[in-house]
Amino acid sequence: MSWGTELWDQFDNLEKHTQWGIDILEKYIKFVKERTEIEISYAKQLRNLSKKYQPKKNSKEEEEYKYTSCKAFISTLNEMNDYAGQHEVISENMTSQITVELTRYVQELKQERKSHFHDGRKAQQHIETCWKQLESSKRRFERDCKEADRAQQYFEKMDADINVTKADVEKARQQAQLRHQMAEESKADYSSTLQKFNHEQHEHYYTHIPSIFQKIQEMEERRIVRIGESMKTYAEVDRHVIPIIGKCLDGIAKAAESIDQKNDSQLVIEAYKSGFEPPGDIEFEDYAQPMKRTISETSLSNSRGDSKTELKFASKSKGKLWPFIKKNKGAGPEDFSNLPPEQRRKKLQQKVDELNKEIQKEMDQRDAITKMKDVYIKNPQMGDPGSLDHKLIEVGQNIEKLRLEVQKFETWLTEVEGRLPVRGEQARRQSGMYEAQNTPSVNNCAQDRESPDGSYTEEQSQENELKMMATDFDDEFDDEEPLPTIGTCKALYTFEGQNEGTISIAEGEILYVIEEDKGDGWTRIRRNEDEEGYVPTSYVEVYLDKNAKDS
Repeated sequence: MSWGTELWDQFDNLEKHTQWGIDILEKYIKFVKERTEIEISYAKQLRNLSKKYQPKKNSKEEEEYKYTSCKAFISTLNEMNDYAGQHEVISENMTSQITVELTRYVQELKQERKSHFHDGRKAQQHIETCWKQLESSKRRFERDCKEADRAQQYFEKMDADINVTKADVEKARQQAQLRHQMAEESKADYSSTLQKFNHEQHEHYYTHIPSIFQKIQEMEERRIVRIGESMKTYAEVDRHVIPIIGKCLDGIAKAAESIDQKNDSQLVIEAYKSGFEPPGDIEFEDYAQPMKRTISETSLSNSRGDSKTELKFASKSKGKLWPFIKKNKGAGPEDFSNLPPEQRRKKLQQKVDELNKEIQKEMDQRDAITKMKDVYIKNPQMGDPGSLDHKLIEVGQNIEKLRLEVQKFETWLTEVEGRLPVRGEQARRQSGMYEAQNTPSVNNCAQDRESPDGSYTEEQSQENELKMMATDFDDEFDDEEPLPTIGTCKALYTFEGQNEGTISIAEGEILYVIEEDKGDGWTRIRRNEDEEGYVPTSYVEVYLDKNAKDS
């Protein structure tokens, strides 16, 4: 099967067909190029999507990603980022292995095709020239033969005419012979040209054209093979990244399997546990038996100790167990005393860990400077050892400062850990909690004096459970007569009343006492008609009026 023998007369159609083949190849190149652009665009969109949902550094959102479900989501985003990278690999490989190679091959193919068809046209022009020569020789031979016949007829006519002179007859005979001789020469030339043309024609259709068409056929077949190889490469490029994409998907599945709902629940406990004990049972107060009740023994003032008030407390206390605990606005105290015990312990431990890391960093820097100084001592040409002394002194001072900070925070941490309640003692504390109410506290200035920072104490964590009673009744104070003054107090320390129901005081300030401490660690005071609230009893020195004590 050869185009040279089967398609010897289809030069124009072969030219069109080979051009169509090149067009198909260029169309395939365009298809692959658009596919690479899609892969790049897809990879970019995946990367942007992954980046969009990544938690912002040093933000509250980043802290929330400690849960296993959020960690799995982060792993999914990272795997999607790697997944996008594989699509970039597909684009790069298709571009280098298919688009670039085929584009170069198309240029070579066009040059080769142009050369082959140039040779074909040249062969056609040669055979057409030979054909024209043959036609010219044939026409000349035909013309000479006719001229020779006419000259022979004229000679015979002259020879038969008796009136014509002998000289005219001889002239006609010589003319006829000349014409016959020219005809013979034309015949010989025509015969020679014909043989030559037949030879050229045979060479043209059986040698030159088959050879040229064979080269064109081989060129076309190479094009077909090349586009097939490119399609195979197209598939292999995709297949090459499938295992890696599979690993990305396996990573997502593994991240999903790592989600631990129990662990997340425990993290919620660690994040929000206050460290307080739940409130215990409220003791029954028997109003049927006559008894002398003092101000310090009542849960609230005598004027508002009826059963209606207690019913209101029961209804209002739902969802309001710790009325003095709420988030501070702005920066809190250095020792985190504004936080519940458990949260304060966590913050202090975190601060200690951070300071220890900074100490280790400074120590590493000191070791590096020391080593550099030793190198300078051994090799003075590299530098002056004395130039590093001030750096060593500075680093040493930083380490000492950090160690003092660590000691300070560890002291607070030890204090908090020693005061955190133990669940095994819960029953004992609940039973003893209300006994503390019956202990009058007149001179509370010495109580808990060692902790004047407003932090939660064990007594406060126990007795704050009852403090919500007073807070729940605050709503009624606006409609009733203000409580009478039962004494005065002097502020021993400055207290920032940032929580609900508290009031701020300054050191040395004189204020009025309107309700003494009932064992919960808080005293209710008034500055003027519009400003009143609770302050820690340990922050003030109370002077009760004699009449109030006797009543």
